[in-house]
Amino acid sequence: MKKEIIDLVFPQPLPSIEEIEAKYPPRELPPGAIVTRTAPSPTGLLHLGTLSAALLPERAAHQSGGVFILRIEDTDQKRQVEGAKDLVLRAMKDYDISNDEGPVLNAPEKGSYGPYIQSERKEIYQAYIKKWLEEDKAYLCFCTEEDNEKTHEMQSKANIRPGYYGPFAKCRKLTEEAVLENLKAGKRFIVRFKSPGHYTKKVIIEDLIRGRREFPESDLDIPIMKGDGLPTYHFAHLIDDHLMGTTHVIRGEEWLSSLPLHTMLFQVAGWRAPKYAHISHIQKLDENGNRRKLSKRLDPEANVTYFDEKGYPKLAVIEYLLNLANSNFEDWRRQNPEKSYKDFPFNIKKIGSSGALFDFVKLDSISRDIIGRMTAEEVYNYTLAWCENYDVPFALLMKENADYMKKILNIEREGVKKVRKDIVKWSDVKNEVSFFFDDQFTLTTGEAFNILKPLSINDITNILKDFVEVYKDTDTKDEWFQKVKSVAQKNGFCVDMKAYRENPEAFKGNVSDVAKVLRVFVTGKEQSPDLYAIMLVMGKNRVLKRLNCL
Repeated sequence: MKKEIIDLVFPQPLPSIEEIEAKYPPRELPPGAIVTRTAPSPTGLLHLGTLSAALLPERAAHQSGGVFILRIEDTDQKRQVEGAKDLVLRAMKDYDISNDEGPVLNAPEKGSYGPYIQSERKEIYQAYIKKWLEEDKAYLCFCTEEDNEKTHEMQSKANIRPGYYGPFAKCRKLTEEAVLENLKAGKRFIVRFKSPGHYTKKVIIEDLIRGRREFPESDLDIPIMKGDGLPTYHFAHLIDDHLMGTTHVIRGEEWLSSLPLHTMLFQVAGWRAPKYAHISHIQKLDENGNRRKLSKRLDPEANVTYFDEKGYPKLAVIEYLLNLANSNFEDWRRQNPEKSYKDFPFNIKKIGSSGALFDFVKLDSISRDIIGRMTAEEVYNYTLAWCENYDVPFALLMKENADYMKKILNIEREGVKKVRKDIVKWSDVKNEVSFFFDDQFTLTTGEAFNILKPLSINDITNILKDFVEVYKDTDTKDEWFQKVKSVAQKNGFCVDMKAYRENPEAFKGNVSDVAKVLRVFVTGKEQSPDLYAIMLVMGKNRVLKRLNCL
């Protein structure tokens, strides 16, 4: 009778377990090499935590000489969002998180342990479910959603632990005759795991991040195949991790409560379970100063595309996530400023067990350093690529003035001891360089006088006139500064800072006030990169035009 039941459940021919196992032989790996995976569901926007949950196993696998797998978990068809899979693949490519196996954007999937999209592995799962039915490790359940809701309501009112288990596992008690009758009557069914667990027993499991943890043994008869014939996440991950040879699973802490169930599934299957590491959620402080999980609904920065739109270098986001994951990354980066982050000795066991707080100040600091290490050519190319998506008019201006732009971006960059770090993201570049272009320079004399208060209009006018008379674009920096000092002295400003600090009332100001006058009229800003270098790049005609505006 059992065979008749199983034949009704799976009328189509399925591959044998022997055939499947032969297709997925044990991997031949060097000693110490690990196999990890990331398994996102294509259900909408890509969360920052999802990117982190791809980066960390990728680092762990590749540093060990192992294999990193991308697997798309799309068995929950109701939650699928069109285009979400490509969003994941594009992010993996853009953020240089390279999978050795699995789907690739606009290319065939890689690897010989596929398919790597779960909905394409339906027959594989069903072959194992059929085997579990034959071995009495699973059974058919005909309970409706209404039945389950009633059971849940009853458990809630009676303050009983919720779930489908023990006395509440109604279909577990069905005879084969009853099951066969239900099938012939066309009743909808799912397949449930027949748990051998006892909730009163304790199981101790080692988590690579959180250490030894004690849990109640799982006694839940969870669904393993839904009404559409596709497996649930729990069963699919069991089969895939076994066949693909996964040795380490690095995943979010929301799966920690499922650990007893997952280890039991491996035990029942007779397979060795992978080692698990559960990473904490990235957190944020709410308006009351309380910690909460970074939320897709509440926090725009939870969406990875937010950082693209703002213009953060993708490398800055990656290094920020590594900084959150391993507290020693910051010291390593300080000691190895020229190395790739891929040289960092990432350690799973050094991942913090409590959620790190998202911090824009830290992200901005990392981003400044990364852009500061780039050449002018790199900054130009990255900025142009960003502007072509988000600021087309400025992209056109950049392309029309490419050589000039690269000279601008090279100020205090290549060949200097102290590199400029005023650019945090590509969207900042326009504001930082627009004053170099006459049609973008909007400073009025009235605005300049207001910025330079309390200096008098007469002093400002004299400083500009005197500097114009001596300015040469062929001067060295020392010659240029000597002329600034001579103009300062001529107009009653102190050139000796020690003397000025001792008796400031004796002077109208100091040489820095004179330099500020020149800076404001040339750049429209109170602070800027090196003024001498700015004047050289602008050229004599543009500089004199701005200084002769009075």
